[in-house]
Amino acid sequence: MSNQPITLSQALASFDALWSPRIVTRVNDYDVRIAKVRGEHLWHAHDDTDEFFLVLDGELRISLREPEGERTVLLPQGAVFTVPAGTEHKPSAPSGAAILLFEPTGTPTVGDRHDEIPDHVDATTGHILNA
Repeated sequence: MSNQPITLSQALASFDALWSPRIVTRVNDYDVRIAKVRGEHLWHAHDDTDEFFLVLDGELRISLREPEGERTVLLPQGAVFTVPAGTEHKPSAPSGAAILLFEPTGTPTVGDRHDEIPDHVDATTGHILNA
């Protein structure tokens, strides 16, 4: 990791791939990741860790399957939200968004449990191929 300041706008400008988080720095045993997103991701859950979202640009929706039922939270630019460990969720951004994620190092984008992975998504990382 760099010992210099990181400009998130420059880091985001360095790639075009969607739903393919890039690590910008680490804090202890956590990755600070940025991603460009558009459309829908997969329903998935991280069994042993919360997942922190910060919307840097655009608007993100996160659908949640909770004991009380299904709901969707809307996150405008500047909003933060934490999905609790074990909660099935599906992020989406119909108009596109740039997000920052805070997760334990090595956390797969598709979680520990997930819907069937389409052919255009890397099954290991959850990155969309040929984006």
